[in-house]
Amino acid sequence: MIPSNWYNIVPDLPAPPPPPLHPATREPIGPDDLAPLFPMELIGQEVSQERFVPIPQEVLDVYRLWRPTPLMRARRLEKSLGTPARIYYKYEGVSPAGSHKPNTAVPQAYYNAKEGVRRLTTETGAGQWGSSLAFACAQFGLECEIWMVRASYDQKPYRSGLMRVYGATVHASPSPVTQAGSKVLAGNPDSPGSLGIAISEAVEAAASADDTRYALGSVLNHVLLHQTVIGEEALAQLEEMPDVIVGCTGGGSNFGGLVFPFLREKLAGKIDPVIRAVEPEACPSFTRGRYAYDFGDTAGLTPLMKMHTLGHDFVPDPIHAGGLRYHGMSPLLSHMYELGMFEAVTRSQTECFEAGVRFARTEGILPAPEPTHALAETIAEALRCKESGEEKVILTALCGHGHFDLSAYERYLSGEMEDFALPQERIDEALDGLPV
Repeated sequence: MIPSNWYNIVPDLPAPPPPPLHPATREPIGPDDLAPLFPMELIGQEVSQERFVPIPQEVLDVYRLWRPTPLMRARRLEKSLGTPARIYYKYEGVSPAGSHKPNTAVPQAYYNAKEGVRRLTTETGAGQWGSSLAFACAQFGLECEIWMVRASYDQKPYRSGLMRVYGATVHASPSPVTQAGSKVLAGNPDSPGSLGIAISEAVEAAASADDTRYALGSVLNHVLLHQTVIGEEALAQLEEMPDVIVGCTGGGSNFGGLVFPFLREKLAGKIDPVIRAVEPEACPSFTRGRYAYDFGDTAGLTPLMKMHTLGHDFVPDPIHAGGLRYHGMSPLLSHMYELGMFEAVTRSQTECFEAGVRFARTEGILPAPEPTHALAETIAEALRCKESGEEKVILTALCGHGHFDLSAYERYLSGEMEDFALPQERIDEALDGLPV
């Protein structure tokens, strides 16, 4: 059954998260500062102190196209590992766009349409968010313009094709159609792009037109709020509670959506799982970033957010998990990490694809590169159980399918895929540019 409410974890936290700051005054921002980018309903959700936010009927009507999503036990993977652990995964790849992203794209399009907005702009890394917003805009009669990170645009041409099928206009970022993109291209015509650059372009386009707003697929509180349908459904579907919960993190929406409802139960003393975030070795904002105020984009157009960051000038190597190539992390998750509410680890690109191939050969589902990070850690945990004899219950979220990522799998299978060892000096150089 689809939940009737989204869950807001903020009122249940032991300490409130730091507020976003206005870049000019360094004072906490107010609703008027966000109004040029977001409708008031979403601004209200961003700062809400209500534990539960009702899901509008119009959103539920669209959710019913694919929700509730299945919770499945990976018995054949367990058998191949020879582990006593029991592995469950919540499969979000059944959505129209093939990932968890429509869970927030649909309400964002709905609230904008309700306020009379004509067009939405956004960025996308791997293309799952862009596909999702294009689909959502089609449901509510909105135009959609998307800036897709150049590295992913080149690696995954069929993702941009799907966005166009749904009716969107798609640019490779950095692009010459914005000042932010033109500035990057002037300095580096061969730039692979980054989510920070693409955000700058989408925000610039939204701020320049009265009938246009901006939509973000991760990071912000209201986005993580919408994703909690994943965890709420999983709580209701599981017949045994997990000992370990594992999720991949780029901006944090998939991870937060899965774990927040379980954290609510943990804070209430009902369960006590270990919760573990997994990020790319090439873009390790939790494990090697700094907890500081920084811009969410490269050009410095967004408010300052306190988060784990590698620096807004940081451009990750062009790994195939494009949805995890973001310099920062959700401010809410960053705050919770500082409070010690979950762990974080990194995984290399090749070991993640190894896990993806193993999962495909046992469970029959080809995962997107992003959730293979969680699968790699899930497999490692299951093998630790094999050594110890512990019969742990492990839960993860398979947040997308890899049907548009076959060129990446071909590179892995042919032995051409490389791991990117991130030198500390690159992080230090980017962190030198922090605004405060």
